[in-house]
Amino acid sequence: MLDFAIFAVTFVIILVGAVLYLYPSSRRASGIPGLNPTDEKDGNLQDIVNRGSLHEFLVSLHQEFGSVASFWFGRRPVVSLGSVEQLRQHINPNHTTDSFETMLKSLLGYQSGMGGGANETVIRKKVYESAINNTLKNNFPLVLKLVEELVGKWKSFPEAQHTPLCAHLLGLAMKTVTQLALGERFRDDTEVISFRKNHDAIWSEIGKGYLDGSLEKSCSRKGHYDEALSEMESVLLTVAKERKAQRKQTVFVDSLLQSSLTERQIMEDCMVFTLAGCVITANLCIWALHFLSTSEDVQEKLYQELEDVLGSDPVSLDKIPQLRYCQQVLNETVRTAKLTPVAARLQEVEGKVDQHVIPKETLVIYALGVVLQDSDTWSTPYRFDPDRFEEESARKSFCLLGFSGNQTCPELRFAYTVATVLLSTLVRQLKLHKLKGQVMEVRSELVSTPKDETWITISRRRKHGEQQQN
Repeated sequence: MLDFAIFAVTFVIILVGAVLYLYPSSRRASGIPGLNPTDEKDGNLQDIVNRGSLHEFLVSLHQEFGSVASFWFGRRPVVSLGSVEQLRQHINPNHTTDSFETMLKSLLGYQSGMGGGANETVIRKKVYESAINNTLKNNFPLVLKLVEELVGKWKSFPEAQHTPLCAHLLGLAMKTVTQLALGERFRDDTEVISFRKNHDAIWSEIGKGYLDGSLEKSCSRKGHYDEALSEMESVLLTVAKERKAQRKQTVFVDSLLQSSLTERQIMEDCMVFTLAGCVITANLCIWALHFLSTSEDVQEKLYQELEDVLGSDPVSLDKIPQLRYCQQVLNETVRTAKLTPVAARLQEVEGKVDQHVIPKETLVIYALGVVLQDSDTWSTPYRFDPDRFEEESARKSFCLLGFSGNQTCPELRFAYTVATVLLSTLVRQLKLHKLKGQVMEVRSELVSTPKDETWITISRRRKHGEQQQN
């Protein structure tokens, strides 16, 4: 009888263990509170689809389960962190990699490191960041020229004309990023148009199709995506070979060619910079001008700083750090728009947040969009208020989240520079006005984008004593 009892208990234990192993819906990720999978194969992907975006899904997840919560990408457990304190605990031991870049490379199917461990990953990161910094230094007059061309075009518009921000600023971002990353070949508009076609096809699927699993379920969409990615990679490889033969040292790809990176790694880094650089730069500029158009007071305060610091001179790299209020405007733009609402890291070693153990190789999501509008961290979180960044606590929280300081992703630093040039050129010449009746809706994917075209009207800025023109 005792032998039978031992056998029965052992059998039940084995059976329960098998059920827990084979059917993930019966367990939680690492004991962390959260959702069980709604589908054995897809996990909670359908829940994400139903919410409309990963960001909206994370908002509801953290509302229900708190600042540390779990869910499932397919059969893989995921931990999401949704408060400043929890992110502080997790980021500090894992600061060697950039979370946005890590996620983007993973979605593209690229390896984030050099294949030789943590040291090589750090080296590659430094090469990448140095290449972007050198590119801005070498090509700042070109950034200024492209911005001045756009502002000059806007000045020629009748004051009642509606100006489409998305179309114009994505065009500015595409021209700026391609020319600074890949060289003068992209001064040709036909090259930029071809690049944009593939860029848009890739980014639209990365932003949504991969995250909700729908891309893999559509042969036609997957084929279109694969073709665009292959064409883009081919162009980048060709540009790298051409630049290597020319031995030039002025743009982003030239700096990478001077390093010990392989041809494949150079292509991957060019892909990440051109993809993310275009989208982040365009949308930072779009949101900044949109928010400025809603606040005449902020425009005037920014105008006064620009007059005090720059006078009648164009902005320069050495003057940008002195434009503190401009920096606050851009910080508040990133926060209010939730510019990059989601980032992710792979847990390289076992970690701990609060009382929760995060096992090695767990995917950890940073729910930045949740944190950026957390009322415990930000007073009146839905209000556009650049003055909040006069407070040290706000600046520290922002820095911790990776939007300023040493932890800022290099693509965002690049975007800040372009946006500063745009604001310093535009606000001293033109006033921005919100279009009455326009309702802004946000598409929150890897980068928050207006769902529809965003329109403003503009008027000439007339300095004191200048006659009103008819």
